[in-house]
Amino acid sequence: MSWRPVVAHCENMMQSARVEQLADSQPLANSPLAHSLTGCKVLVIDDSSTIRRTAQIFLTQAGCQVVLAEDGFDALAKVGDLKPDLVFCDILMPNLDGYQTCSLIKKSPKFHATPVIMLSSRDGIFDRARGKSVGAVDHLAKPFSKEALLEAVQTHLPVAPAAAQ
Repeated sequence: MSWRPVVAHCENMMQSARVEQLADSQPLANSPLAHSLTGCKVLVIDDSSTIRRTAQIFLTQAGCQVVLAEDGFDALAKVGDLKPDLVFCDILMPNLDGYQTCSLIKKSPKFHATPVIMLSSRDGIFDRARGKSVGAVDHLAKPFSKEALLEAVQTHLPVAPAAAQ
């Protein structure tokens, strides 16, 4: 008998409990950061439901409108409708990886100026350089903190979205 399925099940339960704790944490309503991010449209592309949900909680609490995609094809289908101000894109995904997804988004004249931040547990210089070569503006290591995620949004927003509308 293999213990792997049991260990994987326990890890999933622990991750779910952490996500629930994040969801119950206080929003950033009185924070100056929340006001500057209000109305910002963010697309989060990741094949991990835990990462997608965590990013959604952090960004929603900061006032962002968040759309989730579980792979590159799903993201490409949603990017045109959402017209995001910023995109977070996982590197290692099935079917269409993050580098290919980023490259396709950046090749579109409509979304060429949209900042894409690569997400990955791989944080080496090669991964960062490859991300830059396909048009990514930054690289955020997973797992990320709320502060790191929101700082990345704040740093790479082209203009305050609420002011631009």
